Amino acid sequence: MNEPEIIISESISESERQFVIRSLVAYNNTKATPETWREVNVLARQNMEIVGALLGQTHWNWLFVKTLWVADPFRRLGLGRKLMLAAEREAAARGCLHAHLDTFDFQALPFYQKLGYQIFGQLEDYPIGHRRYFLQKRNLPEAVKG
Repeated sequence: MNEPEIIISESISESERQFVIRSLVAYNNTKATPETWREVNVLARQNMEIVGALLGQTHWNWLFVKTLWVADPFRRLGLGRKLMLAAEREAAARGCLHAHLDTFDFQALPFYQKLGYQIFGQLEDYPIGHRRYFLQKRNLPEAVKG
């Protein structure tokens, strides 16, 4: 058997990307319950302009918050909290039990901790001189009741 050729690329075709994802999902489905991946996006608009957004996904009964952004004039006014709570409620309605996300020391660690997220891991010097934190919130259905 010949050795596979290793190719490094900054981009691949959409069909190649989908092939890899379908192949991994097929394997995962032999080891766990079938995947239930769905996007969840929450937008805040003022005068048709996006002033805040949460982009994430629900997967295997977890909410993953990939991106949370609030425009400067709207920070510290509760908009980020409203976006998070809306996503958590939607995730709970989809049957999610928990949530996870990551943030950097120069971003919003105290904000997430006030929302009940707890650190379960961190990377030092990512980027150099900073930390990347990984957080989780357990028992999402109970948390959104309150």
